[in-house]
Amino acid sequence: MELEQKRFLKNDDFFVCLHCGREVPPLGYTSRNHCPYCLWSVHVDIHPGDRANPCGGALRPIRTEPDAKKGFVVIHRCEKCGEIRRNKAALKGTVPDDRKLLIRLTAGENILL
Repeated sequence: MELEQKRFLKNDDFFVCLHCGREVPPLGYTSRNHCPYCLWSVHVDIHPGDRANPCGGALRPIRTEPDAKKGFVVIHRCEKCGEIRRNKAALKGTVPDDRKLLIRLTAGENILL
């Protein structure tokens, strides 16, 4: 019997945001998925942290949803393939996500990002 592969891989490396160009430090407690300054991401994961998706398209934050357990969930749409991805917002750590931007997206503001 083959063991199921772990679906979450911690991958909390420093990166430079491809959208806004800011340096993004590791989060410190889990895999950072998106830029805390502009909330954009890159379509590189199939499962969180695996970096196994060949798409590589820009993931635009299209809205956020409040979640009683997770705080906020950021909804991204891939500019290349159109896939919708849901990612937990980082509300703590070395550089948490911009709360004002999370709230503006939750309120449905049309933000030019």
